[in-house]
Amino acid sequence: MEYSHSDAELIQQPIGYWSWAAHKAVVSRIRAALAGIGTTQPQWWVLAQVARADTVRSRNEVSRLLENYLDTGSESMEREIGVTIAQGWITEDSEGRLAITEEGQAFYDKAAALQSELWAERHAGISDEEYLTTLKVLQRFIHNTGGRAWHH
Repeated sequence: MEYSHSDAELIQQPIGYWSWAAHKAVVSRIRAALAGIGTTQPQWWVLAQVARADTVRSRNEVSRLLENYLDTGSESMEREIGVTIAQGWITEDSEGRLAITEEGQAFYDKAAALQSELWAERHAGISDEEYLTTLKVLQRFIHNTGGRAWHH
């Protein structure tokens, strides 16, 4: 890969721009690929939270957990949970507990395979060590600027 600037020039580049550009490129690619199989990124998050849960989660738990992902918001997450229910991928009982359906599990497996392909695509030519260093550096930038970030 050819970089956009020499090392001497790159060291002076703003992290805000490059982290934004990386965010935009990665999220746009993920969302386009998920749209290609008939879902949205927030619907994927809901489906993954229900499919991967060790214990049954309630609608409220899933909504609270995901409402801060990429500034989604609680109203939006409630709507996305409703869509996953309407799609027949998950069910909600009278106490608000969510469960994955057989159709949902099949769709989750398809979407998870796509996510694995996208992961491999993003990580091409990037070692685990480089990736780990990148995440730690980004976390330090967040900490140093008084920001907060958390991902589950």
